[in-house]
Amino acid sequence: MAFLSSMNVVGSGLTAQQLRLDVVSENITNRTTTRTEGGGAYRRKMVVFEAEGERSPFQAALDRALGRGASGTEGGVRVTEIVEDPSDFKLVYDPEHPDANAEGYVEMPNVDLMQEMADAMAASQAYSANVTAFNVLKQVAAKGLEIGK
Repeated sequence: MAFLSSMNVVGSGLTAQQLRLDVVSENITNRTTTRTEGGGAYRRKMVVFEAEGERSPFQAALDRALGRGASGTEGGVRVTEIVEDPSDFKLVYDPEHPDANAEGYVEMPNVDLMQEMADAMAASQAYSANVTAFNVLKQVAAKGLEIGK
């Protein structure tokens, strides 16, 4: 049913963007963390998305020719992994800091507050767009039920 498939697509988008906002929040929270359980400064994390349910044009044509419905989800997005940003740490001169090296430099996390704010705004707008799509689907369903009366 196309309606339920649309709900699944919107739901996957909401879930993915919520996780993205959670990761951005974690990055901002740890932007001054110089010591982690793994050792060293906190390393920025990023969310990797992947399209869900993509079929090749050949697979779609074969399914139509054989009279089969689409296999799996018709679309949407899923989080494949959360990766660490490999960029270098920022060195800050602070010989009084407990994590300073022999030269007096402290490795600070590779988190840029401006980039995190931009990522948060983009995730928030994408989340909002998914909420709007969900509300439109609800209205369409309500109208469909009214017609059936």
